[in-house]
Amino acid sequence: MQSDTIYHIYNRANGSENLFRNDENYRYFLQQWVKYTESIAETYAYCLMSNHFHFLIRTLGEDQLKKNYSTLGKFQSFQELMEFRFSKQFANLFSSYTQAYNKMYNRRGSLFTPNFKKKEVDTDEYLTNIIFYIHHNPVHHGFTNDIEDWPFCSYLKILSGKDAFLNTKEIIDWFGSKNAFIQFHEESFENVKNIEKMESKYT
Repeated sequence: MQSDTIYHIYNRANGSENLFRNDENYRYFLQQWVKYTESIAETYAYCLMSNHFHFLIRTLGEDQLKKNYSTLGKFQSFQELMEFRFSKQFANLFSSYTQAYNKMYNRRGSLFTPNFKKKEVDTDEYLTNIIFYIHHNPVHHGFTNDIEDWPFCSYLKILSGKDAFLNTKEIIDWFGSKNAFIQFHEESFENVKNIEKMESKYT
């Protein structure tokens, strides 16, 4: 992963297991997400579902990362340090959540599929569409019939600005206004027949 770059991050549970069984699981995962990612990235959007999740992030710029990780230690370059740190922070996130989950449900072993997926968001079209794709995911997979009814998604959080860890201003500015953000989602929802094409393109 590179500094100051937007990525679509996603992963799912092993086999037919669930990552989240109740509201407390969702809440705890977001708590751990903030704990382990705030030093390396800003979060733009997210959606958690029972067996998988999606996040849209921008990694911090090099100057900010150097403030957060000022010592190279065993690494020969800042880039080597950052590649290690990005990987390490996500590994710690998944490990910490798995340990708590296993303790709560008296289970053993890995919970997430290995090697979480990440795709660089490298065009304006990709950025606009992936935001809708993430927010529409619980409808697409049959968890709910309306984006607004799914509580573990950033759609309403972006509009309200209540989640401090979300960079809601940049997302609203990207669309131009809250009304434009809402309108884009409504219009995209009407053309949702293209979601399979979207899925194959963006994941």
